[in-house]
Amino acid sequence: MRSLEFLVAFSVLSYSAVTSASHIHGAHHPHARRSPYLHARSYVTEETVAESYDFIIAGGGLAGLVLAARLSENPSTKVLVLEAGDSGDTVADRINSPGGAYYQSLLYTPYDWQYKTIPQPQAGNRAFDWPRGKVLGGSSAVNAMYLVRPSETEVNEWEGLMSGEDSEAAKPWGWDQFYESMKRSETFTPPLPDTETGGNGNLTWSASTHGTSGPMQVSYPAFVMSQVNDWIPSLESLGIPALQEPNGGTTLGALVGPSWINPSNWTRSYSKAAYLDPVINRENLAVLVNSTVTRIIFADASSGDLTATGVEFANSADGPRKVVNANREVILAGGVVGSPQILMLSGVGPRDVLEAAGVDVKVELPGVGQHLQDHLTAGVVWESTAETAGNINEAGSDFAKTPKFLSFINAATAWVNLTRLFESGDAAAAFQTSLSSGLSNFSADLVPSNSPEVVEGYKKINDVIVNKILNTDLAVVELLLATNSPGVVSVQAAIQHPLSQGRLYINTSSAFDPPIIDPQYFTHPADLIIMRQGVKLVRSLGQAPPLNGSLGREVAPGPTVVTDEQVEEWLINQASTQYHPIASCAMLPKSQGGVVNAKLQVYGLANVRVVDASIYPFEFASHVGASTYGLAEKASDIILIHNNIKNAAPSLHAMGTWTIPCIAFSLASVLIF
Repeated sequence: MRSLEFLVAFSVLSYSAVTSASHIHGAHHPHARRSPYLHARSYVTEETVAESYDFIIAGGGLAGLVLAARLSENPSTKVLVLEAGDSGDTVADRINSPGGAYYQSLLYTPYDWQYKTIPQPQAGNRAFDWPRGKVLGGSSAVNAMYLVRPSETEVNEWEGLMSGEDSEAAKPWGWDQFYESMKRSETFTPPLPDTETGGNGNLTWSASTHGTSGPMQVSYPAFVMSQVNDWIPSLESLGIPALQEPNGGTTLGALVGPSWINPSNWTRSYSKAAYLDPVINRENLAVLVNSTVTRIIFADASSGDLTATGVEFANSADGPRKVVNANREVILAGGVVGSPQILMLSGVGPRDVLEAAGVDVKVELPGVGQHLQDHLTAGVVWESTAETAGNINEAGSDFAKTPKFLSFINAATAWVNLTRLFESGDAAAAFQTSLSSGLSNFSADLVPSNSPEVVEGYKKINDVIVNKILNTDLAVVELLLATNSPGVVSVQAAIQHPLSQGRLYINTSSAFDPPIIDPQYFTHPADLIIMRQGVKLVRSLGQAPPLNGSLGREVAPGPTVVTDEQVEEWLINQASTQYHPIASCAMLPKSQGGVVNAKLQVYGLANVRVVDASIYPFEFASHVGASTYGLAEKASDIILIHNNIKNAAPSLHAMGTWTIPCIAFSLASVLIF
């Protein structure tokens, strides 16, 4: 979780914004378009959905809606989005307000898949909550809105994993092209003058690292808390410098970064508002909500790659199954859980899993659901002697209900490398060397698959982490400040490159039964050691001025947790997910347990791709959203080129501009995790 901060007075801010309902996010402006929901031509029902479409997108989450908007720019191309969740329109207030994510969360409601892992033996035998957005926009409608991109080195290592198989196809996943794709998705607005020059938040930013005309709005809140002002100076006192150009290819250092926030009215910017709402009346775009894809339909074939002819879907476990045909491609955008689940239900995946679940094997692909990775986090908590955002919210004053206060998104973070964690280059090098020498043994013992291909993939992924990341000047732990609980302040330490890999798999043939999720947390001992060192660094930060001036008694882990062994035991019982699972449909060579190639095509299938966070082969030191917007933007280019389709319509950000006075807008509430 993150917290919210404070600013003071601001006057009128004029700037150029895209003339779409998404970019005003419900602002009451005399020239604003009428609500796109009043006459939304693109929303269809089971009775009005057409028999066939050129592209069927399974999943209307972050990536799915980017694809829907981009692929439908040519009016001759018919696109259908099938979303298992609702539109979210009836809870728009809770989605649109950044503060709603903290104080009116939609987690544990019908707008959340409410997944749970199986008990984790190395993590206190606990079953972890795994919330994911079940609504148009997916997790971008419920997340914490951090905008943190990976480093140039990490992205280039991703390209390197595929370059041996097809160097030309791998180029989009190198830094030069991927950086531009991420920037293409966004429009950056600098912070308010008071925030920038008044010392509030100690912001460091560079407009050159951001986009200028994309659908997603990127900016800073109108208000910050005092602890955020203390964040960077306190880290600098520990020798961790400020990061001067966040999101420009380097992640090491301290920052108060930007968020997915629209400064015209202080609302959440997310994929539905930014990509879908402006084009909701396109005649060639259809969106069907409350419809779960149950399987992909394939044409009979005796040899060669299978061709998908359409998908089957239903609105409930007992409801009738209906089929819609795909003229060109089926694109899975169901996320790290949904996409591998659909493949396995369709007969594509590990043979032993499919046969045990009663699913006929169409294509044996052992990597589906494997290589699962996630960021774990744990927070040190202190009593606060200063007011927190949680106190302000709890008091319920008029100010607590204003767009200004509810815009507060705590984006105070820091990124540290292995040397800083161990406080010694020699100690860090010794730790890295021990991991490198033990790679083969860990590969033999820890991979939850008997497939030699999956084992090879585990080796390759962890070789990149151990020998290309941990021994360089790259971040391995993220620190996050949070003040959104009453009376306390916390700083989390989150591992960024876990060496533990798990899996998820089906155990029934029904799409309405959740898959088995087994991340295998802490199965690799290095993950626990790295997090332990992160907690020790956080405790040092809590004693550093000026932050220590507002911190009282340590609440957790507490004064009785002192030794390394005690900290590790606390982590085993308290660490939680940072909500960044990836790699269940990893982009790797098939010989390494890969599921998709560099063109995002599923091995063994002629016209099925996966476009979502499940394709990243290893974790980045970042948050997943920024990368996935770039992924979906680049994927749309690849798909259009492959199908020889030209964009014949104006792009999302070429519809004109207007000037919006930035005062006294009514603000809806929204949710976040």
